[in-house]
Amino acid sequence: MDKFWLKSYQEGVPAEIDYTQYRSLTHLLEEAFVKYADRKAYVCMDKSLTYREVDQLSQNMGAWLQSRGMQPGARVAIMMPNVLQYPIALAAVLRAGYVIVNINPLYTPRELQHQLIDSGAEAIIVLENFATTLEQVLPKTQVKHIVTATIGDMLGLKGTLVNFVLRNVKKMVPAFSLPTAIGFNKMLADGAGMKLKPVTLGHDDIAFLQYTGGTTGVSKGAVLLHRNVIANVLQNEAWLQPTLNTLPRDMQLQFVCALPLYHIYALTVCALMATRLGGMNVLIPNPRDMPGFVKELRKYKINVFPAVNTLYNGLLNNPDFASLDFSSFRVCNGGGMAVQQSVADRWLKLTGCPIVEGYGLSETSPVATANRCDIKSFTGTIGYPYPSTEILILDDDGVPVALGERGEIAIRGPQVMKGYWKRDDETAKSMTADGFFKTGDVGIMDETGNTRIVDRKKDMILVSGFNVYPTEVEEVVSGHPGVFECACIGVPDKNSGEAVKLFVVRKDPNLTTEDLMAYCVKELTAYKKPKHIEFRDELPKTPVGKILRRELRDTKQAA
Repeated sequence: MDKFWLKSYQEGVPAEIDYTQYRSLTHLLEEAFVKYADRKAYVCMDKSLTYREVDQLSQNMGAWLQSRGMQPGARVAIMMPNVLQYPIALAAVLRAGYVIVNINPLYTPRELQHQLIDSGAEAIIVLENFATTLEQVLPKTQVKHIVTATIGDMLGLKGTLVNFVLRNVKKMVPAFSLPTAIGFNKMLADGAGMKLKPVTLGHDDIAFLQYTGGTTGVSKGAVLLHRNVIANVLQNEAWLQPTLNTLPRDMQLQFVCALPLYHIYALTVCALMATRLGGMNVLIPNPRDMPGFVKELRKYKINVFPAVNTLYNGLLNNPDFASLDFSSFRVCNGGGMAVQQSVADRWLKLTGCPIVEGYGLSETSPVATANRCDIKSFTGTIGYPYPSTEILILDDDGVPVALGERGEIAIRGPQVMKGYWKRDDETAKSMTADGFFKTGDVGIMDETGNTRIVDRKKDMILVSGFNVYPTEVEEVVSGHPGVFECACIGVPDKNSGEAVKLFVVRKDPNLTTEDLMAYCVKELTAYKKPKHIEFRDELPKTPVGKILRRELRDTKQAA
């Protein structure tokens, strides 16, 4: 395949990466533990862990897990937000020879039950705030071993006070009964008297089951092999390297990790790439607490800032954020959802650092494309294929379209998953015979290899035979000064088949339906303009901050 986009790469970015330099993710982690032993690896609520401490504590935990008698390849679930226990558990599970099942701690009992049963998880590490959810479904699962963590576990004396306040004052720990569970600190203490048995892992062993819902149906587990994730760590590093090279060689990079570590984006970029580079991760347990988030940012000299559009937007609308010192910012990555120009422009004007938009999915570990890191302004595209990555734009018959034409984005590269866990039928539907993963996203690639997302195939709205792409409408509406954020869906219409319905959170409380309709008439062709507008106090989002159009499609809400 002609990788004509290589001519558009930033100088210093290689055409290929070599993931074989690591035998496994365990090899990558253990190399960093030795190389950067005395550096701070993670900071959370003013408490830090060095690489040496993460090394030792994960050995203790890994030994304890092995003592439970689980066979190599057993699945271990982690159900925690961004707290210091997470990176310990991450390294421990991999070093013990097991597979990590990342679980959103805000899951409902139904969602948790599905994921535990589907994955066949035999053990789970869960923050006590969410243990009541586990209690409700435990008898229906295969889980035999439970570790309960508390927010204060790793915080020393301060942790006792933190736990008391959360349990008794803020009432953030619902009552639960898990008689067979062991506390996180007790587990570490027991594991300290055991020895971690070395496990030989290879590129084709499974590292993660990363569940992804798509737009409909129950979530599926993307099977990510050690080589998939190693490859994407190295691809991300290669893409950022020309920019990172502008910093002093002996300087420790500082990453802000506000995206949840159970999400593939933060997992690869923060937990793993930062580890390989010897960086320090500032963990933000609750990024929705904007005042608290800004307070934490004030304490550090952040260099790498991965986030989604809604998080950037939220910070920009916090009155204290503008008073921060942004001089240390080098890379601000945008992914998970489309970056809107109004947000990107405001961010660049305030911080001086552009949002570099990329694109990927859980199935691609996750990043497949990105804009160059030396862009000077918003591009509205997802950039170029990563090193060792190929992109095709396919028509409905799976045939590549001409440059400049719309089609489904398909990806081939070492970061592409093995398939869906126990779903051979779904794997077959999503993969071409020659190994391209069909994303379900509609895009256009130009003659330089730069690609622009039009929308998800399933999100497209058909108005009187015309295709309307929600992202385009949302991009236009978000440019209105009175709009904080918005989303649009298609709703049934007796005349046009479907009509555009817009959901808006106001920045200006005086904004009216008539104001917005008039704006849309000027900015959008007739079939694209919304027929219905509904103002909301907030929009439904994933924990990462991606707006959930599928929830807005609920018939009662969308009527």
